[in-house]
Amino acid sequence: MRSVTTDHYFVAEPATPEERRPIAFDLAGRTYRLVAARGVFSADRLDPGTAVLLRKAALPAPGSDSPYLDLGCGYGPIAVVLATQARSTVYAIDVNRRALDLARANARAAGVDDLVVAATPDAVPPETRFAQIWSNPPIRIGKTALHELLDTWLPRLLPDGTAWLVVSRNLGGDTLHHRLMDQGWNVVRHASQKGYRVLRITRSIP
Repeated sequence: MRSVTTDHYFVAEPATPEERRPIAFDLAGRTYRLVAARGVFSADRLDPGTAVLLRKAALPAPGSDSPYLDLGCGYGPIAVVLATQARSTVYAIDVNRRALDLARANARAAGVDDLVVAATPDAVPPETRFAQIWSNPPIRIGKTALHELLDTWLPRLLPDGTAWLVVSRNLGGDTLHHRLMDQGWNVVRHASQKGYRVLRITRSIP
């Protein structure tokens, strides 16, 4: 995770000039062509952690009647992939308004703008519960804020829902794993690659 000039990617209104640039990656037999920009997370490539998450976690199949959540969506690569694969509503949330504009544009270019709801966190209806939550969480916001973020959204999983997180081992992936387990979540290290941990999180069976 990185800062961008004088902005951090988690500010609401980046002051950095936008300078859009193309991002392309292949996944599940499809080429995704998106646009990123300065002032958002990983503006010049598909972030390595996000790439590991998308390639190692179990991509959803169509059929869910419940929505998905991309927590900290950036310019929308996870949201666009989820909507394309699941053909279900995906809430793509971020505090960075430039990121949300890009996520909407990328969903439109991918033909899934009817499925991707790019919004600030407070715009998600409080009663909404999710079949799955996917996130490359914003570690740089600090441990306390990160824990508050996860403590807010993970409980909004449906009883049989699954969350997928990717966290660098060097940025506390194993520590986060143990903290979530201590809170009563069932956490499995689903995969490890290039220094990243892919965590599969479900509710513990009573």
